[in-house]
Amino acid sequence: MGFDKEFLWGAASAAHQVEGAYDEDGKGLGIWDSLAEGHVKHGENGNIACDHYHRYKEDVSIMKELGLKSYRFSVSWPRVMPEPGVINEKGLLFYINLVDELVNAGITPMCTLFHWNLPMWAHEWGGWENEKTIGYFEEYTKVVVDALSDKVSYWITLNEPQCFVGCGYWNGAHAPFQTLPIERIKTITRVVMLTHGKAAKIIRENAKTAPKIGFAPTCDAWVPTDMSEEAITKAQNLSLRDEANPFTMIYWADPIVLGQIPESLKDTLSEEDIQIIHQPLDFYAYNVYSSSNYGGEPLVQNPEVTPGLARTTMDWVIQPAVMYWASKFLYERYQLPILITENGMANNDFVMLDGKVHDPQRTDYLVRYLMELKRVMEDGVPVIGYQYWSIMDNFEWAEGYDKRFGLVYVDYNTQKRTLKDTAYVYADIIRANGEHL
Repeated sequence: MGFDKEFLWGAASAAHQVEGAYDEDGKGLGIWDSLAEGHVKHGENGNIACDHYHRYKEDVSIMKELGLKSYRFSVSWPRVMPEPGVINEKGLLFYINLVDELVNAGITPMCTLFHWNLPMWAHEWGGWENEKTIGYFEEYTKVVVDALSDKVSYWITLNEPQCFVGCGYWNGAHAPFQTLPIERIKTITRVVMLTHGKAAKIIRENAKTAPKIGFAPTCDAWVPTDMSEEAITKAQNLSLRDEANPFTMIYWADPIVLGQIPESLKDTLSEEDIQIIHQPLDFYAYNVYSSSNYGGEPLVQNPEVTPGLARTTMDWVIQPAVMYWASKFLYERYQLPILITENGMANNDFVMLDGKVHDPQRTDYLVRYLMELKRVMEDGVPVIGYQYWSIMDNFEWAEGYDKRFGLVYVDYNTQKRTLKDTAYVYADIIRANGEHL
């Protein structure tokens, strides 16, 4: 047992990271447009990014060349809803055209409704602390579903609430760059979860084609230090630990997927809330890069953390086994088919003298992680797809443009696209349906 014929080999992106055109065709400003100054390395911003807004046809043709079976993109809320209750038809048309282009290329579109760039008008009245945001997100969701669901069946409500809540409002690393006390973080948590539940319900009730719905938390699980039952149980318990902070796994997934309130949120969520939050989901999506053993957390130090471990340019330890163990732990707990919505490597890429971009470290990373994905599938865990992060180099939030994750190299001065060696390797893997991994 390995990858079936319907396996959704793909790649991913996020609107603010690739689109550019930050103030064109009626788009409103988001928190990453308005608040990022002074918080991004080298003073960079996403105003132009990869100019995907104007170059999407070229980018889809590259996806087709690679043989991608799917593409996960996100819709920009401030592009579609630049003011409260105002729908920007030109902004919406971009996504209609993008989906048409994908479908015509034989690529399954996967739509993420929220990937971090909250509209400024929502932020100014309290954003995720204000329950009014829930209603406006419902309206936004309905508009996008009405526009795209004739051709989109895969829907992801929210991307990485751990990050846009934890990094945005708790440690201040991401927009809106706030450091709030845990009591306010819990208020935000409740609003975000209710927003997910309402959006999932809107999708289910209004989609024109049978929808498949999930959300995309991040999940850098703990990896056992050896194959003993004791080590495996310890890693599973650490991966699924219950803490009153937004970075842990069950903090988000237990209420949303299981309809269960973790101990850490029993002072925040009510049973009435759970009736809204806990909507039927069709898959468990998650984004995975490294292992929590190597994340620098003070709780437990893995004795295997030694000087000179292989790391990406994000300083994340390369640990392919996390793909196996995260998938196994998540499936055992949540009993939903797995969809890898992000996995990839930031590398020090540049165009070399021969005009090509050679990235052997990324190629090795991709193959090693996919081998672990194949292994967990052979052990009986159902996995429906894999989305490499990212289709192209892009604006990596507060890191600016130095951290290059892409299968495609982007020269940000000329916007020239160059396929990296790993892109061709991935295309070969897709053609063989992973048979030789």
